[in-house]
Amino acid sequence: MQESTLAKILAVACSLGLATALAQTSTTVTTTKDAATGTVVTETTSTTDTSGTITEYTPGSEYFMLRAGTTGAPARFYYTNDAHVFDPEGHPLSWSVVRPDIPATVYYVREGDRMIVRKVVLSKPAVVEKETTTTTTTEKR
Repeated sequence: MQESTLAKILAVACSLGLATALAQTSTTVTTTKDAATGTVVTETTSTTDTSGTITEYTPGSEYFMLRAGTTGAPARFYYTNDAHVFDPEGHPLSWSVVRPDIPATVYYVREGDRMIVRKVVLSKPAVVEKETTTTTTTEKR
């Protein structure tokens, strides 16, 4: 029983480490001067991106789940009306195309313990099409 629990704990720790290792962070520093007061205001925003597969999505909910890599536990990503979905070429898409088992790259910011989505870029899933041809022959008498 303890081995099973220990294995689960190690699996979760490894998946979090993998998600962190696969994530990339970019930081934007914006400096503005308030014309009325003359004070300089500096704002720093860090956006992180990670790639994986969407494992759970329900339209109208406040979050979706994404598994980074092929193993590990999925992470919860919260989204708002400010979050947008794009195809790999950068064309905007509707949230209605989001579904489980589709690969995606998620760009997000951390607010406390939550990951807030700014942008989702869906990858084209591997589609396997099977073509079936049926031929019917009839004899005329």
